Amino acid sequence: MSKNYVNYGKCSAGKPGSTMGITGARFNLSPMSDDFVAIILDAIKQVDLSKVWAETDHISTVYRGKEEAVFDALKAAYVYAHREGVHMTLEATVSKGCPGDSDSDYTLALENPRVNKEQTQDIDFPVIGKFALYPMGSDNYMGTIEKVVNEGIDRGVVTGSGHYGTNLGGSVQDVFDYLEYVSNTVGKEVSHYVSQFTLLCNVPEGEVK
Repeated sequence: MSKNYVNYGKCSAGKPGSTMGITGARFNLSPMSDDFVAIILDAIKQVDLSKVWAETDHISTVYRGKEEAVFDALKAAYVYAHREGVHMTLEATVSKGCPGDSDSDYTLALENPRVNKEQTQDIDFPVIGKFALYPMGSDNYMGTIEKVVNEGIDRGVVTGSGHYGTNLGGSVQDVFDYLEYVSNTVGKEVSHYVSQFTLLCNVPEGEVK
């Protein structure tokens, strides 16, 4: 039986595989409810995907395109899945500039990338979470991380830090605004970055410290 080995060619830092400036996000929604299938699928179906390339399989969902459009769609998926009293997590990985990326599977429509904003901007609820940032190919990567974390402290959405992550808390709108700021800022300073974050809403009483 033949094996589908990968071949990334001569990938190296500073040489993005895509020349299109594509931002990508892979994510999972996990509502703690017997109706989790309906909640997830209903949320994904409500998202206007006209400004992103999208694919959902049995494992996760991917959005690719212009940075503003990707975050607009990602936030929409999360807020549309919100149910009063239902504990839910979002696990997401955002990447831009990967040397192994390619100029395929994308939408980079420049006009009105935030097509979900009008429908989602008034859906607000508190979240907690964490994120980790990985700026690649930079000797000053800790300085880059320091800058965006301090901005989060000034905004009031960075609530602390621990091993291997920085804690988040606040309204879902403010936290998503901050996470997009992080990606936008770091994307201007390094050729490749990865951001991983977890957001939780309706956390069971006693779980928040």
